[in-house]
Amino acid sequence: MASLPDIQGRSDIEFIVAEFYKQVVSDDTIGTFFTEVVKLNFEIHLPVICDFWETTLLDTVKYKGNPMLKHLELSKKSKLKPQHFVLWLGYWESTIRTHYQGVISEQAITRAQQIAELMQFKLGQQGLGSNQLI
Repeated sequence: MASLPDIQGRSDIEFIVAEFYKQVVSDDTIGTFFTEVVKLNFEIHLPVICDFWETTLLDTVKYKGNPMLKHLELSKKSKLKPQHFVLWLGYWESTIRTHYQGVISEQAITRAQQIAELMQFKLGQQGLGSNQLI
């Protein structure tokens, strides 16, 4: 089996984010968060998410928002539950592992797990152990 490339730049992040959102918006359990609860404008939202991941993974300072606050506000509109995080992480990891492998790819997966744990903590949830997130 041929090896996959690692995440190297903005175009890789844009690809991952686009593929990820194609999956999550059609999911019966979490898709409504994006299409009904918040009604995201994806033309505006996707570049911001790409800025976040580019800042997080590639050490470029593009993102200046507060994703934690945004998700806490979202959970007030429609409660985020542990199973939502499991699905979110599953789609994120499978998207990355299908197309990429390497140090930065693993960092993208690990960082998403850390974000999910922190969000659940901030939401006052028990959260799931790392081995249960995937």
